[in-house]
Amino acid sequence: MVGGAGGVPRLVAAPGRQGRNDRLFLEALHYFSVHNITWRTLPERFGKWNSVWKRFDRLSKAGVFETFFDHLASLSSSAHLVQMFDSTIVRAHVSAAGAKGGSKVRRPAAPVAVSPPKSI
Repeated sequence: MVGGAGGVPRLVAAPGRQGRNDRLFLEALHYFSVHNITWRTLPERFGKWNSVWKRFDRLSKAGVFETFFDHLASLSSSAHLVQMFDSTIVRAHVSAAGAKGGSKVRRPAAPVAVSPPKSI
């Protein structure tokens, strides 16, 4: 992170053209993660999706986010106690997975009236 105007930190990984609005970029990342969307479906109000993704990729490869989260963790004495997990490691009951249960033989509720075949 490099200092910007007025002492506000800027999210810059390398010299060159900088993002116009850091806040808008961070809001785009927040929207992306909360709504669980693909980069291509990022709303236009955040700018071109490809520009947002390129900036995220550049900062990610530069280790900016890792450094930021390490710094946040160092500020807390209990950060090591917090763990994140998602549904990929949580086992659900077999009925929660959509498995069919009950008897294997299914009988119709009422007899179905069969009409004679129609000729062509």
